[in-house]
Amino acid sequence: KAGNLFEKNAAPILHLSGLDVTVVKTDYEGQAKKLLELMENTDLIIIAGGDGTVQEVITGLLRRADEAVFSKTPIGFIPLGKTCTLSHTLYPESTNQVQLITNATLAILKGETVQLDVLQIKGEKEQPVFAVTGLRWGSYRDAGVKVSKYWYLGPLKTKAAHFFSTFKEWPQKRQGALMYLGPTERPPEEPEEKSSRPPLYVRIYRRLRLYWSSPPKEIPQEVAPEDWEELKLSTIELTIATRNRQLDLTRTEDFMDICIEADAVSKGQFVNRGSQKMRDPHTCPEGSQCIQASRCILQLPEGTEGSFGIDNEEHEAMPVEVKLLPRKLRFFCDPSMRGPMLRAAV
Repeated sequence: KAGNLFEKNAAPILHLSGLDVTVVKTDYEGQAKKLLELMENTDLIIIAGGDGTVQEVITGLLRRADEAVFSKTPIGFIPLGKTCTLSHTLYPESTNQVQLITNATLAILKGETVQLDVLQIKGEKEQPVFAVTGLRWGSYRDAGVKVSKYWYLGPLKTKAAHFFSTFKEWPQKRQGALMYLGPTERPPEEPEEKSSRPPLYVRIYRRLRLYWSSPPKEIPQEVAPEDWEELKLSTIELTIATRNRQLDLTRTEDFMDICIEADAVSKGQFVNRGSQKMRDPHTCPEGSQCIQASRCILQLPEGTEGSFGIDNEEHEAMPVEVKLLPRKLRFFCDPSMRGPMLRAAV
């Protein structure tokens, strides 16, 4: 279905624009990640899919040896998957999927871009995984992934999934420890300047001077100790999220939002909040502990089972370090979306 939507609604616009487009269809999970790790230079990347495809592409891109240069390639996103969280940031809301696909494709051609934060999530032995939305660990996430099993209940399937999950041990607590560093000051954005290449005689003179001059003495610099905060966790759900869903281009600090929800929740509250969480997974209910951090380490007790949801994709739960990469990737967006980003409240 996704392939047909792309061929009928996005591909004709891209080809009529005069772009030289190479379409690569993925056949299995993880293929997009491998393709991006091996891809040669390109003027732009277009992702046509959902949250899972976005995560695979940015993970493959940022694992490259030349990621510092390759990550400057602008990225277009055409929402085709079941969950397309990023579309809420980049494009106006639309209940018509064909219109949303068309608007997204036209936004790529208009050329307006916005820089998005990325989370680097690294286990002790695993290669890092990258996310543009965030990480969830808890009972709401676990119940949410089972909603489709109750399809035969129609509009009651969400409440059913959360209700039946309360039959397990209650209350359902996630325990561990969290260490974190506070927000960092956002440096001013510097415009990219393309400097002209100096004449040949200047380049020769510089090389000779560098060759004959003595190496500069390295002056050791004192590194300020990092001010880590630490707290014990006992929560029904932990969320670590970027600010991309509430993008504010005027803010002066870089940070990710950490929400530690209270573990004392009644079964009725759990079922009602579960429905809210399906609409906005990163909502932070009243009574939760909210932290702004630039980096954090999540430590789990030995033998912890279960899964994380990273950009709505399932990953084994394990101790991880989560690091914010501010303004790491540039995505095409609808020009109408930049106004609210500039007027957003800090």
